[in-house]
Amino acid sequence: MTRFAATLLLIPLVSTIAWAQQESAKSETRITSPTPEQSEIPTSVKPGINSNFIDPELNVDDWIARFEVESREVYQSRREILKALAIQPGSRVADIGAGTGFFTILMSKAVGNKGWIYAVEISPKFTQHLTALFAERNLKNTTTVFCNDRSVCLPPNSIDLAFICDVYHHFEFPKQTMLSIHDALADGGRVVLIDFERIPGISREWTLGHVRAGKKVFIDEVQEVGFELIGERKIAGFKENYFLEFRKTNR
Repeated sequence: MTRFAATLLLIPLVSTIAWAQQESAKSETRITSPTPEQSEIPTSVKPGINSNFIDPELNVDDWIARFEVESREVYQSRREILKALAIQPGSRVADIGAGTGFFTILMSKAVGNKGWIYAVEISPKFTQHLTALFAERNLKNTTTVFCNDRSVCLPPNSIDLAFICDVYHHFEFPKQTMLSIHDALADGGRVVLIDFERIPGISREWTLGHVRAGKKVFIDEVQEVGFELIGERKIAGFKENYFLEFRKTNR
């Protein structure tokens, strides 16, 4: 067979391969097309809400003095909160917005050697602090996770409980963030959300200005992305905060 004839025979074959590749690419594109939720352009509910925390000049010691003080309800009630969480040995827990790490340390003891705690943070400085803190305390069951404003950056089915304490109102993109938590939770996994009561005429001016919405709005937002409200627990030391528990459902 001459080289010219061989070339003529190859042309249809190459065309067939190219057509098959194009059709395969089209098929793959259809399969991996984003869902409406993924295609939706997120809108910030409160632009700049985390500017203090992502500041590269943030002084962690200043925040330790603010967060780890008995006059702060969630710190004063930390052991009662831990008890209400009912964390079982071997559990996998994400401390979302772990801050200075005091809850993470308590929970690392609760889950024991067979459990795991993910300390999730959007703040570079807090992330550095947490990593150093856990190394200093020789915690072998704790990982620091540097997240972003739309995702907690955890693998699917990697946790049994997501703990969100005085942090939900700092979610700039709450729908996207909660969807990422939904994906990270195992089937039947729980979310505990603690935040400030926002009641005009009753709540402090600071709360009214800082927290964008009240409890009912937050409940509706969380339920909208695939969670059911199990109930609200009463914490004896709470005057300004509430404790809500949700369970993951199918979306």
